[in-house]
Amino acid sequence: GNISRQEAVSMIPPLLLNVSPHHKILDMCAAPGSKTAQLIEMLHADMNVPFPKGFVIANDVDNKRCYLLVHQAKRLNSPCIMVVNHDASSIPNLQIDIDGKKEVLFYDRILCDVPCSGDGTMRKNIDVWKKWTTQNSLQLHGLQLRIATRGVEQLAEGGRMVYSTCSLNPIENEAVIAALLDKSQGALELADVSSELPGLKRMPGITKWKVMLKDGQWFEEWKDVPPNRQTQIRPTMFPIKEEEKLKAMNLERCLRILPHHQNTGGFFVAVLIKKSPMPWNKRQPKINQKLPQRTGDTVETVTNLDEGTENITEEPALAENEESKKMQNLQKPDTEQSKKEGVCGPPPSKKMKLFGFKEDPFVFLPEDDPLFLPIQKFYALDPSFPKMNLLTRTQEGKKRQLYMVSKELRNVLLNNSERMKVINTGIKVWSRNSDGEQFGCAFRLAQEGIYTLYPFIHARIINVCIEDVKILLTQENPFLSKFSNETQKKVKDMAMGSIVLKYDPDPEKPDSLQCPIVLCGWQGKTSLRAFVPKNERLHYLRMMGVEVFKAKRKEEESEGKTEEEVECKQAQLEEGMDVEDKKHDSVTKMEAETGEESPNAPVESSAMEIECKTVDLEEFSKNANNHVS
Repeated sequence: GNISRQEAVSMIPPLLLNVSPHHKILDMCAAPGSKTAQLIEMLHADMNVPFPKGFVIANDVDNKRCYLLVHQAKRLNSPCIMVVNHDASSIPNLQIDIDGKKEVLFYDRILCDVPCSGDGTMRKNIDVWKKWTTQNSLQLHGLQLRIATRGVEQLAEGGRMVYSTCSLNPIENEAVIAALLDKSQGALELADVSSELPGLKRMPGITKWKVMLKDGQWFEEWKDVPPNRQTQIRPTMFPIKEEEKLKAMNLERCLRILPHHQNTGGFFVAVLIKKSPMPWNKRQPKINQKLPQRTGDTVETVTNLDEGTENITEEPALAENEESKKMQNLQKPDTEQSKKEGVCGPPPSKKMKLFGFKEDPFVFLPEDDPLFLPIQKFYALDPSFPKMNLLTRTQEGKKRQLYMVSKELRNVLLNNSERMKVINTGIKVWSRNSDGEQFGCAFRLAQEGIYTLYPFIHARIINVCIEDVKILLTQENPFLSKFSNETQKKVKDMAMGSIVLKYDPDPEKPDSLQCPIVLCGWQGKTSLRAFVPKNERLHYLRMMGVEVFKAKRKEEESEGKTEEEVECKQAQLEEGMDVEDKKHDSVTKMEAETGEESPNAPVESSAMEIECKTVDLEEFSKNANNHVS
């Protein structure tokens, strides 16, 4: 779609994280991705910096919802986002290479928006009225505490973690925070954010509450719970009784936002700051040596690498030990060879079966790859261009797409291929055009990555005026004669092939569009065309005050196109099918033979290729307020 909707109060947690462009960020329960999108925008606060030093790792336990997360994140076209698929309560520690040494990755900011009962959404979610019981919170409390605990373990000292729910039940909120603060033994503190977000109406956190069972029984203290109920109710669900300890926790620093305050949903937010290592992790893990060899000693190896391993790994069953040893010994040579070649494969197949789809590997281009030289020459790329950050998703055959990630994400990918399941990362910057070699380069520019690439491109750039931009975005195959004289002169001496079309605003014309636009295009012998996704075309045209799509839809209906055909076409565009590339190849071949451009030119897809994967959107909408797998 063209619009992303987000509850106003759900925008608060990312704002309270105080993100800077250099921060390493973990979003533990990220799907469907609206808060992740906020975090990416904060990383790119300075649009003149194509590669911020920070990055966002967005995680979700549900494999299908991860693809919804990818779809949401791809709209922002950032090389600094990675989507991974893990249980947040046992998400593995990652390693990064710092000056040739392996060190554990600690995050500067962590967003812990945990699964919750969702009773704060009762205004908009009718299911809450039908299905809500006190049992929901009792069942989720343990999971919420485990996720929050795993989060603070991976937080850097001095870092900030925001814990949030769309629930108002203290068992899901203050009880979790109190239990976390209690077992941290002073390593954590609640931040006072009363001066942040001025104008936001809020209530302080509460310090007294009771626990209620589904049948209506109330309990004030753990000692009152009968033995047969002690599996449903746990000690951490009750408020702290010691006055001094309770006062030191400062639970009133939590934020409670009630629906009537600002005519929103109900929400709870707590901001935690890590002052020192957690008491059970006083000895920070040392990973300065080489990666341990993969043998049957699985548990021992992971224990040396990960913090808080009590919830991370389970010892394999005895019957499976021999088989796992054989598999690991077989995989070991391939793994070592892959690392040498810059290949980031998926985790072991035995683990992958738990999560669904098998992912293609991430293969970084070698420094001496002959594929890159023609690209560099054709577009006159700057010597500072980070070509080592280019990757593909195939090890064999022709490389159809080239993607790009930041230097920091490259470090994460290369050092964690065996312990992390990556669903998607990087932005598409070039697409193969099978007949493009005769024009000097086999790869054409992709609109998705043009704003990242543009600062490094020094050739094949055409500056166009606002009227030329309107023609490019409203006509699929405009002849050169329709453009301004200046544009025609610039194009005249330029060879056919992929080009960059740049619009710079004129400060002397304040009524015209006052933001720069960079478009990917294709120059034929007699015409000039923009390759821009339809949604992006619509966005730019609206910015310029032009609305043409209503009329176009009417034309489509008058031509007898059914709704199914239109929906099918939109679905193809959104999924980024390779059909587009094949169509473009055939169009280019036709131009080469006839010197003209086909009127049936395809519009480039804006979504990253997700091959052989289907997403049940109805299931997502039904489970939008419930993250639990």
